[in-house]
Amino acid sequence: MITLQRSNSDNENFQALVTLLDQELKERDGEEHLFLAQLNKTDHLEYVIVAYDQDIPVACGALRAYAPGVMEVKRMYVVLNKRGQGIASKMLHALETWCKELNSTTCVLETGKNQPEAIVLYKKNGYKQVPNFGQYVGVENSVCFEKNLTEGTTP
Repeated sequence: MITLQRSNSDNENFQALVTLLDQELKERDGEEHLFLAQLNKTDHLEYVIVAYDQDIPVACGALRAYAPGVMEVKRMYVVLNKRGQGIASKMLHALETWCKELNSTTCVLETGKNQPEAIVLYKKNGYKQVPNFGQYVGVENSVCFEKNLTEGTTP
């Protein structure tokens, strides 16, 4: 059974999962990884969720304030042997719930073109592709998404 625990970026399990995420992204993104990694620092994230399967950390996600009423989804990751089981959608839903509790009405996020599974996940969960925003403007590998949390259902 998957359980979700709210925390912050000081959580050791979150940090371990982010290390695995960064290793995977380095393989996928090659030379671009160093540039993209500087945009994904995990220092001082107040809103982190870690998913556990029988006390073993298997996934993570985080939120960062982007603008008034807007939170950015960051550092989404599921360990390889747990993919395809709906954990990422469950994590995304929990992050969206937290956004609403923080009086945010919109979630934005960035993923890479080299992460087609992530693109499918976000589209499946109601995210719409938007022009690259903020620090991702002009970054060829980046794909940005947005979801209005007041528009209805979340799976």
